[in-house]
Amino acid sequence: MEHRLHLYMGEGKGKTTAAMGLALRALGHGQRVLVAQFLKDGSSGELRALEQLSGAKVWQGPPVEKLIFCMTAEEKAAARAMQTEQACRLADEAARTVPQLTVLDELALAVTLDMVDEAAARRLIAAALAVGEVAVTGRYAPAWLREAADYVSVMVAEKHPFDTEGLPAREGVEW
Repeated sequence: MEHRLHLYMGEGKGKTTAAMGLALRALGHGQRVLVAQFLKDGSSGELRALEQLSGAKVWQGPPVEKLIFCMTAEEKAAARAMQTEQACRLADEAARTVPQLTVLDELALAVTLDMVDEAAARRLIAAALAVGEVAVTGRYAPAWLREAADYVSVMVAEKHPFDTEGLPAREGVEW
């Protein structure tokens, strides 16, 4: 069976939610799932929930605790090295554990912002696709990733309480 690459991108809410929904669906069918996040601090509720489910492996990579545009050049270089190393280690993990679905949350944005080396990202996606489906998320995605994807879903923000009311992200809803 040929495995497919799913890409959830765009400026609207729901990219991570869609990928985690795909993970939940796969787990409901008894499949093994590997989930990793890039450019995040590891505190999202979906990770805590997935860790409790049989068949789910949540990869705890190095957290990124500062927004990229707030980082110094040295902090960016260190974060890039850590995120790229995570991609390399995840490629080995996918080959070793053979998940039927690998979710790479925010990898598209990490590559676009040059926080993950493109070659490492390509290697990771190829390794994960060799054993199962792959879902990649990120607000922006490089052209090569959009071309490679079998499914491309673009989330469009039409209305959001942050824009209309200044409502900050809420636990259990946005994270």
